Amino acid sequence: MGFSQLLFSWTAIIPVIVLLYYFFRKKYTDQTVSSTLFWSEIMQETRVSPYLKHLQKNALLYLQLLALLLLVLALMNPYVKKPTIVGAQTIFIVDTSATMLAGKEQSTFDTHKVEMLSLVHQLDGRPVTLITTGNIPKAILQQETNTKDIEKAIQELQVTYETAQMNKALDVAQAFVGDTPTSIYVFTDTLDKKLLPMEKDTVKWFVKGAAKDLMNISITRFAATTDGQSTMALVQLQNDTDREQKVTLSLQNGKGNEITTEGVTLPPNEAVTKTFKDLPLEDSLTAKIDANDDFAVDNSQTVLLQTASSKLVVDQGMHQLIQKGLQTINSGVKIVPSLQVADNRDATAVTNQTALLEKMDKPIILFGRDDAEKLEASGKVTTTSDSLFAFSELKDIYISVVYPGFDGYKTIASVGDQPFIQRSPEGDIVVLADIADTDWPLYPSFPLFLWSVEQQLSQSIGSLGIFTPNEQRAVALAQGEWSVYSQDDQFLSSVMNGLLTAPMKPGIYTARSNNEEKHFIVQLQAQERVIEKGTSYTLGELQDNGKEEIAKTSFVPWLILIILVLLVSEWEVQRRRGFTN
Repeated sequence: MGFSQLLFSWTAIIPVIVLLYYFFRKKYTDQTVSSTLFWSEIMQETRVSPYLKHLQKNALLYLQLLALLLLVLALMNPYVKKPTIVGAQTIFIVDTSATMLAGKEQSTFDTHKVEMLSLVHQLDGRPVTLITTGNIPKAILQQETNTKDIEKAIQELQVTYETAQMNKALDVAQAFVGDTPTSIYVFTDTLDKKLLPMEKDTVKWFVKGAAKDLMNISITRFAATTDGQSTMALVQLQNDTDREQKVTLSLQNGKGNEITTEGVTLPPNEAVTKTFKDLPLEDSLTAKIDANDDFAVDNSQTVLLQTASSKLVVDQGMHQLIQKGLQTINSGVKIVPSLQVADNRDATAVTNQTALLEKMDKPIILFGRDDAEKLEASGKVTTTSDSLFAFSELKDIYISVVYPGFDGYKTIASVGDQPFIQRSPEGDIVVLADIADTDWPLYPSFPLFLWSVEQQLSQSIGSLGIFTPNEQRAVALAQGEWSVYSQDDQFLSSVMNGLLTAPMKPGIYTARSNNEEKHFIVQLQAQERVIEKGTSYTLGELQDNGKEEIAKTSFVPWLILIILVLLVSEWEVQRRRGFTN
């Protein structure tokens, strides 16, 4: 606390003058009374409550002295120092991924919203830019200075369940910085310091992370298949805690009826896989666990079962691991000679013949190329937020050589800066490497990738496959108006120009027209089922003449209000005593 106008401290003499006036004023007057009959009674009342009598007698003095002292204090302009946001502008980057729903009494996302609202009061008129993460980062506010609009935008924020892709949001924030001194607050669960762009010395970073002691037990993978007579399901559970955990795993059908249940003991920081055979035929299955952890979103997962799969043929020239893997997933897979693959125009083909990309009626799966030379590859395998990798993580895979990528195709996985897996505009899946040139088959992600590809390209008549939250994808639908509905038959959106935008919450949804309907699943990505230890830190410095900015909150408005109340009280005391006195 301090005073900005110490020059006015001399006014303290005013209440001293008033006090001296009361000391020297006449304290009584001579009064002749006719009787002392009531004198003893009056003196007894005075002795019983001397302080109250003194206060009643001198109330006006105390009120005047207090009012004068507060006036002197107001003239000296007292204030309290309060830290404020540094820089000429402020940027909030808000992580809206599914993992932000983790938390104990309150989710990390809600905790961050409360913290943002408190920071709004420290802006002191500075403009605010609010950016949310996702596949396409969004600037909710741009250079906004209206406090009410800022608070409203923060309160309306919600989790979108998309993977954060923080690097994209950081790039958007950098576009707003320029040469202006800026404070950037990143509200996330965890963020590696190496990801922050530190090239500019005009930015100070404040990273607000999640709590460090969050517990999580999740269903990391869930797959099911059927041969038309019974169903087989595979569930993988992950214990991310340091203690042994006991959970109950149950499988339910589309109506919520329990099919089977089993108690599972999970060792610390390990994964356990459970297999269920001879299950009854169902359109969909949902796996649930009753784990007592801090993240409930990943405690359930749903799959659609296919009973009418389209034809799948595999080129005889393909590696044996590809042939056996697909035959394990789908017993109806046929192995055909290379020269006869083109004759199966109505089937989904697995081959390396590039020419078939133009000849086949249905999308194909291309493993390698027969029209190009291999190139040396180096670097780690990285993937985008494509639904093919919802179950299969390609990390730690070694690839020695790759084929050149196709122009105009979307790259969904890369080796260093070279394309590894691509998706064509027509829906073809292209793996730009021979299996013999990788160690991919040694990892569980290989059969899971084959299963994901088979699910997407050889899907049943009534299914559109698996989507990630808010994913926009071209789907093969008959002509007509199609709309997306929830399981509660609530309208959500329309399919425009063949592009379906998936809802943000995981679950089963239906695309429906007048005469037909197709089901699809919205599934969390694998990285959204892992809770990492929270990180909070500050990087960079912003200075103003060598000192960080401090806001001064003045007490004068409150002092003036109290003085007005005291003046009213003085008037009331004087009125009761009589103004003539």
